[in-house]
Amino acid sequence: MTSFKPWLLAAALGVWAAPALANLNVFATVPEWGALVEELGGDKVKVYTATNALQDPHHVEAKPSLIARARGADLVVATGAELEIGWLPLVTQQAGNPKVQAGKPGYFEAAPLVPMVEKPTRLDRAEGDVHPLGNPHIQTDPRNIARVAGPLSARLAELDPASAAYYQVRYKDFAARWNAAIARWEREATPLRGVAVLVQHASLEPKPSVEPTIAHLSEVLETVKRQPVKMVIRAAYQSDRASQWIAERAKINVVVLPFTVGGDDAAKDLFGLFDDTVQRLLKGAQ
Repeated sequence: MTSFKPWLLAAALGVWAAPALANLNVFATVPEWGALVEELGGDKVKVYTATNALQDPHHVEAKPSLIARARGADLVVATGAELEIGWLPLVTQQAGNPKVQAGKPGYFEAAPLVPMVEKPTRLDRAEGDVHPLGNPHIQTDPRNIARVAGPLSARLAELDPASAAYYQVRYKDFAARWNAAIARWEREATPLRGVAVLVQHASLEPKPSVEPTIAHLSEVLETVKRQPVKMVIRAAYQSDRASQWIAERAKINVVVLPFTVGGDDAAKDLFGLFDDTVQRLLKGAQ
């Protein structure tokens, strides 16, 4: 006589536990949008993020692995504003997936949903890495995350109408928690108002994305001596050479910000990203 095996009964009754399959495969270009899709989509989405926080999102290689992921995606979520111009069009074109081409419902850009800042008055590539549509790093303002969340949730519902109510519930929950968090961050960051800082990308580089020379940094140092600052800020993915040079000589703090989700151990999700950013800035201002 064969001994009883519980799994045989489970299989016979159709209750064998199989892993749940996501309704939508999402290709996010950068970590902030991958994290936002997970907040809004829950177990209805499977998210692949093409870059990590320690990569410069401007300069990404269109590898076969990225093309393969885009080929199987139902939705591509990108920043736009030419942030991914050097690699994403090639990835989507090579993928041959008609659902995720620009202009299709399976292609979503965040930048058109927010007010863009730092639009150049003159376009000249001799001025360095200039963004004609404005600064594409829109995730550094939590209010922009809120502006993107509603339309992105609606797009998930459009692509997966059977789960529309689910996405709506998750969006409302996220929006309530996010708006409360913004109010808290604004209160916590009050001591930072008016604090003078140097920003590596804007203050230390002679032109955007151009590595500063010692001669240029020396000029910045002379300016700092006349107009003191509290700290120099850089993103986690940036080299520390310039910020360390100026900090040691000006006797100011270096503050490394996570910049996006995953930029440090505390920035595990969108809430952690801004919790950690505010606390690092407050510490740097002391």
